[in-house]
Amino acid sequence: MTSESLDLASGDPAGLPGPVLVRGTGLLGASIGLALRTAGREVLLHDPSPSALAVARDIGAGVPVALDPAEVTDAGLAPGLVVVSCPPDVTADVVTDSLRRWPDALVLDVASVKTAVAAQLRRRQDAGELSATDVSRYVGTHPMAGRERSGPVAARGTLFLAAPWVVCAEESTHPDAVAAARGLAEACGATVRLMPAAEHDDAVALVSHLPQVAASLVAARMQGASATSLELAGNGLRDTTRIAASDPQLWTQILSSNAAAVLETLHAVRQDLDRLIVTLEDPDAEGARWGMARLIAEGNAGHARIPGKHGAAPQAFCVVTVVVDDTPGQLAGVLADVGEAGVNVEDLRMDHASGHEVGMLEISVLPARRDELAEALTRRGWKVV
Repeated sequence: MTSESLDLASGDPAGLPGPVLVRGTGLLGASIGLALRTAGREVLLHDPSPSALAVARDIGAGVPVALDPAEVTDAGLAPGLVVVSCPPDVTADVVTDSLRRWPDALVLDVASVKTAVAAQLRRRQDAGELSATDVSRYVGTHPMAGRERSGPVAARGTLFLAAPWVVCAEESTHPDAVAAARGLAEACGATVRLMPAAEHDDAVALVSHLPQVAASLVAARMQGASATSLELAGNGLRDTTRIAASDPQLWTQILSSNAAAVLETLHAVRQDLDRLIVTLEDPDAEGARWGMARLIAEGNAGHARIPGKHGAAPQAFCVVTVVVDDTPGQLAGVLADVGEAGVNVEDLRMDHASGHEVGMLEISVLPARRDELAEALTRRGWKVV
């Protein structure tokens, strides 16, 4: 099939044909709509939930439409690109329906697992439900962005800024579908990464699905904890369990769809846990302390490989800790004084003191600027720890 065999006259030089129909107005779908509308694109919306669709419309993510091809075409709204943003267990069904309804449109999805969807489409092609031309108009994608909150009320037009957006093209994928996926990602401010579907699923099992499982398992231990114990919790527990507030139904589908890759990662983690358990069962045994230290050191080495600021190589920063009252204007005041000192903030976090209405503001800066900033803030009356 040649690139001339698809009529994409409605497209633009950026490779993003329009209008764009977003099917599914949850967090990702509504955020895509907001980002595209901000970029001046025409966005159509559809969702089986009237309330979700109404919220997406009200926040400005796009214009709700019916799915009757004749009705939409007569209104001059036939989509050039359909973005399927549905739960993983129905993604292949909605992609199939979209390919059939809109034979002149390109179709992509943003589900977090890619091989399962692609396999279902291949089976439907083999069964004659879809033609090779139909399947060639589809490409799987996955924006690596999200929040622990779900639904259109959590949508943000800036959700994808500078985030990786993976495009998983196959040999049969039409170049125009890849161009449309790239155009969509770039219009949303994301960075495009081309990757085979299987490699993508292995990667997200490690960097996305495993952290979710780990956070949920740790947070689950808090159910039976006493109130006194929880009062001692600091940012370490909050950081570790933040994503444990994610949607259980969505994650059940994600883990089921990527079970093989997640299971391989969990088996490796179980081996590490077994090593630690055996060591802790006899902490005074010869080599036990070394076993504990080695496990923590392996964590240090793994953490050091995580990309740093703006995706660059990891870099060590120094922290200047400032005590601030829990009152309006304090945070803004500190940051204004940091700016006056001419020091760039590399990272920022706040830890609230238990039992006191103060916060510990941790300002990460380049090591060479730490003492300079500490002295400048002290001169301006801030309590630097």
